[in-house]
Amino acid sequence: MKRQGRLVRWEAERGFGFIRSPDVSADVFVHLRDFSDRRVLPQVGMALSFEEIHVGGKGPRAVAVQAAAASAEASRPPPKQTRVNRRERAPAPAPTKRANPRRASASGPSASWGLLFLLAYGVLIGAAVWSGRLPLLVFGVVPGLSLLAFFAYALDKNAAQTGRWRTKESTLHLLALAGGWPGAWAGQRLLRHKSSKQGFLRVYRATVVLHCAALLGWVFWLRGISPAT
Repeated sequence: MKRQGRLVRWEAERGFGFIRSPDVSADVFVHLRDFSDRRVLPQVGMALSFEEIHVGGKGPRAVAVQAAAASAEASRPPPKQTRVNRRERAPAPAPTKRANPRRASASGPSASWGLLFLLAYGVLIGAAVWSGRLPLLVFGVVPGLSLLAFFAYALDKNAAQTGRWRTKESTLHLLALAGGWPGAWAGQRLLRHKSSKQGFLRVYRATVVLHCAALLGWVFWLRGISPAT
């Protein structure tokens, strides 16, 4: 049965107290967990509404306890919804995202020059193999080194995101120097990894230059064939 009363005693450290109601002969025991709204801070003198129960032959106990103001608010019918002007409830336009200058440069002219250089490198390798200056095995070694370099970039980025052991930058540079620089270039562009660290990129470009210089030296000088012939 729903009762009304006031909190006449409250033990804050122990989390219980007693409610005095004109409808009950004895003070009603109440525990903090019996409040419907756990955000309510019980205070002596506050008006409460509750359900009275009896458990195990003990005195009355209060459950479903609510502050009088909260119970009155809950029993009040919901207000009628007024018609809102569509202009007033129209959502605000989402803020436009500013383009990242680093990403724009990574996918803009530098990417185009990289593709042209990669194409020229492929033409050089193909011409050298066709003319017998490089063995046919190069067609398997160069793509394999590029895949290995790309895989190393992917592992290093995943390690950076998950806090695991990173791949040394010297290892990435050695893979590029050995001939895997096309895969490293693809890793920088597609994975967005090591693409904005200028110190790393300077060393990477140096490894590309050294590799191409060594390849040209092998094809045209060490093989005893000059460009003029």
